[in-house]
Amino acid sequence: MKHIPDFTDTELWIIRSTVKERYSTEVPVELAETEVRARPGARELTVCPAVYWERDGVHFVVFKMDDSRYRCQFFYRLHQMFGTGVEEFEDLGECVVTLLRVQADHAAQAQC
Repeated sequence: MKHIPDFTDTELWIIRSTVKERYSTEVPVELAETEVRARPGARELTVCPAVYWERDGVHFVVFKMDDSRYRCQFFYRLHQMFGTGVEEFEDLGECVVTLLRVQADHAAQAQC
């Protein structure tokens, strides 16, 4: 099994600064380790590092799948999980911005 490297200080800075820009305040992020299917239909799970934060009842997760490969999702409850429509990102900043944008759009639609 291939070892996926942890998030670097630069990657963590990208996440923290993007989230801070979105909410105009520091939002604590937590490092985690998760198990995900590396490919659709794969039976085995791959252990990968993740970054998690919560804001206003919404939970966000960015998964590091490899060097310069990221996935993300947000959820309200375990049965209310949402993605961005993009399987993987090669640019972490684009991943986080897209995640925050899709969640904001979802929240705006839910209020209509």
